[in-house]
Amino acid sequence: MIEGKETRTRSGVLRFGLVGGASGSFIADVHRKGALFDGQAELAAGCFSSKYERTLETGEKLGLDQERLYRDHNEMAQKEAAREDGIDFVIIATPNHMHYPAAKAFLENGIHVMCDKPLTLTVEEAEELAQLAEKKGLLFGVTYVYSQCAALKQAQTMIRNGDIGDIQVVVAEYPQGWLATPAEHEGNKQAAWRTDPSKAGVSNCVGDIGSHIENTVAYVTGLEIEELCARLDSFGGEGRALDTNAHILVRYKNGAVGNYWCSQVAVGYDNGFTVRIFGTKGTIEWRQESPNYLTVRKLGEPVQILSRGNPYFYPAAAQMSRIPAGHPEGYYEMFANIYLKFTTALLKLKQGQQLTPEDLDFADVKAGARGVRFIHKCVESHKKGSVWVKFD
Repeated sequence: MIEGKETRTRSGVLRFGLVGGASGSFIADVHRKGALFDGQAELAAGCFSSKYERTLETGEKLGLDQERLYRDHNEMAQKEAAREDGIDFVIIATPNHMHYPAAKAFLENGIHVMCDKPLTLTVEEAEELAQLAEKKGLLFGVTYVYSQCAALKQAQTMIRNGDIGDIQVVVAEYPQGWLATPAEHEGNKQAAWRTDPSKAGVSNCVGDIGSHIENTVAYVTGLEIEELCARLDSFGGEGRALDTNAHILVRYKNGAVGNYWCSQVAVGYDNGFTVRIFGTKGTIEWRQESPNYLTVRKLGEPVQILSRGNPYFYPAAAQMSRIPAGHPEGYYEMFANIYLKFTTALLKLKQGQQLTPEDLDFADVKAGARGVRFIHKCVESHKKGSVWVKFD
């Protein structure tokens, strides 16, 4: 049973609030646009900054009533929960250290949550949020959005159907170059908080982009990590406390092995997330910077380049395409897809309908908690001398 009022939602449209996202924010703006994309939700309230003046300024630009602009997330959660027309869900798009307290406040007030990754700073916080969401009967999504790419959904379906046989090896990399210089001392606000342990947590690079590798591989392959061995390094600026480069070896429970590399000091790379999955009958390769295409290599057959939007995509993958083949889709569409699934599930839930696994085909709070565990296990392995550590 969902806690809270059921009179909030007008026909087919949910109200949401946004924590974070003052003018100039990158990721919160992407969240907001993704949530608005399909017309199933409207922005009704916000706490956009720890500085109330900036919240007021941003709210005015977005056309919100001043009475629904709040000084902090606690005030917002309590007052929105008390309104007849209060928000149905909240988006949390702040630096990492604010995810847990904000998410907890809204869950305790019966409000559904969509949170940016990584979910929390500690495993204990993540598990607490998962338990609270389950206890309250509330939806909780985490925006690991690469799972919402049509080509990766195609890859997942191909693997489930046995198209490339049994998986034996996974190789994934995520190189960026934006922290190759000490940008945190050059006025870059993103760099300043991401390299600060009090705001980013125990890891920078693994927490920021390595966790995307973990989630995407888990989603596409269904493989579960048995143990891992990690080396984390801090390059690009003297005195940095957190990693900017990581090499991670993985053993999966089915006997397969994996090799992950993530870096933010890879000069010349923008956002080179690449996943290669090697099976007994074939290989699948996907590149984030060419997200509409999937390269498939099968034993004894020519190399195939599968293009999103074509009729040979499996139905579940085809449904995620929004425009015809050849027209590029990318990051915004992935956010739109996760919010479409989340809001569709929430509308069904509010109408008393039973949710199916297809309705919940997005990263949830348990996936978010697993991501936090992955980050901490990598740090644990490194601190112990890059030894193998059990995942569970």
